[in-house]
Amino acid sequence: MAPSSPQADLPPQAVERTTRLIRQHRGRADALIEVLHQVQELYGYLPAGALAQVARELKLPLSRVHGVASFYHLFRLEAPTAHRCAVCLGTACFVKGGGELAARIERRLGLRLDDPAGNGTWALEHVSCLGACGQAPVLVVDGQLEPRLPMDDPAALDARLEALGLADGAGAACGGAS
Repeated sequence: MAPSSPQADLPPQAVERTTRLIRQHRGRADALIEVLHQVQELYGYLPAGALAQVARELKLPLSRVHGVASFYHLFRLEAPTAHRCAVCLGTACFVKGGGELAARIERRLGLRLDDPAGNGTWALEHVSCLGACGQAPVLVVDGQLEPRLPMDDPAALDARLEALGLADGAGAACGGAS
């Protein structure tokens, strides 16, 4: 392997584990999506070196592996941020102010909806439905459902967002002024 290989930046134990994952699927190219899911579980995202390894070991063109990884919404090609916020934009949440909520959080954190890099600390993504329509609008902040956000009371909404760590300032992770 050439020293400039992107795989050289990967931990050796992760490279070995990826090889084992591929062998568990008997190196079958039709197992690509499952292999990518397992590799993402290992790294938290799909680094370029891991994609190259998967392509090589499954005997697929890198363009095909990258194409599959970039096509499906659940795959990440960049390392995840420390904190994640998902705003529901399903019908019930949207009608109850989900769009305005997303815009407000974008402004508070200085980031864009669905930008996986976020602001370096936070990433904000939309989801189509969280199955909590009766509690709309809702967010998921670092895996915790936050229901019944008070869209009709800006001060209460700001206090609630502040308590969740969604503070003003592009790099704010916790606290800060509203």
